Amino acid sequence: MKQRILSDYVAEFVGQSVIVAGWVHSHRDHGGLIFIDLRDHMGLVQLVINPEAGEAFRTAESLRDEFVVRATGLVREREEGLKNPNLATGGIEIVVEDLTILNRAETLPIQPFSENQANEELRLKYRFLDLRRDKMQRMLKKRAEMYRLIRQYMDEREFIEIQTPILANSSPEGARDFLIPSRLHEGKYYALPQAPQQFKQLLMVGGVPRYYQLAACFRDEDPRADRLYGEFYQLDCEMSFVEDGEEVRQMVEPLMKRLATDFAGKTVLDLSDLPVGDGSPIPRISYRDAMETYGSDKPDLRFGMELVELTDVFSTTEFGVFKNAECIKAICVKNGASLSRKQIDNFTNIAKSEGAGGLAYITYENGEAKSPIAKFLNATELAAVQEKLGATDGDTVFFGADTRSTVNKVLGRLRSEFAAHFNLKDPNVVALAWIVDFPFYEWDEARKKVDFGHNPFSMPRGGVQALEKASTDAEKLAIVADQYDMVMNGYEICSGGVRNHSPETLYKVFELLGFDHNYVDEKFGAMINAFKYGAPPHAGCAFGVDRILMELLGESNIREIIAFPKNGSGVDVMTDSPGAADPKSLRELGL
Repeated sequence: MKQRILSDYVAEFVGQSVIVAGWVHSHRDHGGLIFIDLRDHMGLVQLVINPEAGEAFRTAESLRDEFVVRATGLVREREEGLKNPNLATGGIEIVVEDLTILNRAETLPIQPFSENQANEELRLKYRFLDLRRDKMQRMLKKRAEMYRLIRQYMDEREFIEIQTPILANSSPEGARDFLIPSRLHEGKYYALPQAPQQFKQLLMVGGVPRYYQLAACFRDEDPRADRLYGEFYQLDCEMSFVEDGEEVRQMVEPLMKRLATDFAGKTVLDLSDLPVGDGSPIPRISYRDAMETYGSDKPDLRFGMELVELTDVFSTTEFGVFKNAECIKAICVKNGASLSRKQIDNFTNIAKSEGAGGLAYITYENGEAKSPIAKFLNATELAAVQEKLGATDGDTVFFGADTRSTVNKVLGRLRSEFAAHFNLKDPNVVALAWIVDFPFYEWDEARKKVDFGHNPFSMPRGGVQALEKASTDAEKLAIVADQYDMVMNGYEICSGGVRNHSPETLYKVFELLGFDHNYVDEKFGAMINAFKYGAPPHAGCAFGVDRILMELLGESNIREIIAFPKNGSGVDVMTDSPGAADPKSLRELGL
């Protein structure tokens, strides 16, 4: 007697007695002969129960879908005309001799195997049923496979897997912390780590040459299609005695290529001919070039449609909208003439949602420039636009005219929306690039002050000397950080940098924003203290594995690749979390 997983039943088991267990996927009574499709995590197999089976036949008559059963029977080959070529086990069936109900099932509140799926809220409420779907089973296996490949890659390169604390202190990572009140130290709080940043740097001081972990991170920020609420996972890694971010990039880049090709079966684009970048197949693009050319620091490079500068073309224009604009740019949409008036209105609304006052455009048909604004532009301007954009019959040129930041933001969003509309985002290819040289500081418009661009732990290019030369806001905003992001098909999937390992430099980084030494000592005392005792130069990065898996599996919603996600409002509708705390627990915590 052998026990096997369902899809292992192939011709060589014919004639053998087996035991199988699983869920009743479907139940068919053919009047004196009962057929059951039995399902487990590997697939389906057909059971046949004859009336001569006695008690087993009577048990089979009482079965309903999703009952959990165990069957003992003889494997036999199906007759030639009854084989199912679409099923891995379609060439055999099991003639049941004994049948046991292991557990009964009530009528399911959702139908996981129906073509018409329930809405997301119901699916999340009954996620334990939704996970029975083939798609969800494949996702769970693919996630595990991805983790195995990552660990194998990192182990081969002598990285040491180390778990860092979950109960930690607050850290300025750019999002709100989840705070945990301390029972033993009333009035004080732990913070769930937004990232293991401080701990991995301390590991470098502790003599660890190369560290990594698949780390749980926690951030109280609003969810969206590509960002989970509350918790997410990242491949976190760090290397000691590294002073150049390129060493880190070259170390981890092959892993992403391997995941795209070997794991996901996709093609990685060679982007060495990109108009910006350094000529590498996976190019290094400066933050400035990315924003000016694509309107985004995470550009989708599967298609062109670059932003073209036209400010000089309209330097003496009499067209009011362009005349008063700081910056004028445009994008050329191939086959844009096919857009209906309603579709253009929809794109106009998208532009307005990003801060534009409207959306000017020119369509080229039969050798003519047709547009509501064409009459306001002279022949020289019209000719220059067509030449610079390379527009031909059937194309439409869309303009942005405003402040430079607004123009880049508006056209960057439209570039992505037009590409989606015209199916330019090939799901079978992966476009990878590194965005480098981020601003160390940025202007916080809400607070009208300079603040950190990413985080304070990266090394400014030029070290402390670059900081000492900066006194005005403009000089501070000109400082470049040795930071880098990897982008994949329009998503940021990695963020990293060469770390600031000098106490003097770290103090100065905060001093330029008005924070004194006491503030730094209070917030980062352990790190500052450690750096005083011989900290090696170090650098690293962190990959968002949830987002990577989402894109590689072709999902548009990140909740589809998580076993038990919260909904779009940050609620776990299955366990009714968050919930009210027990009054006794609150009293113990002094709350």
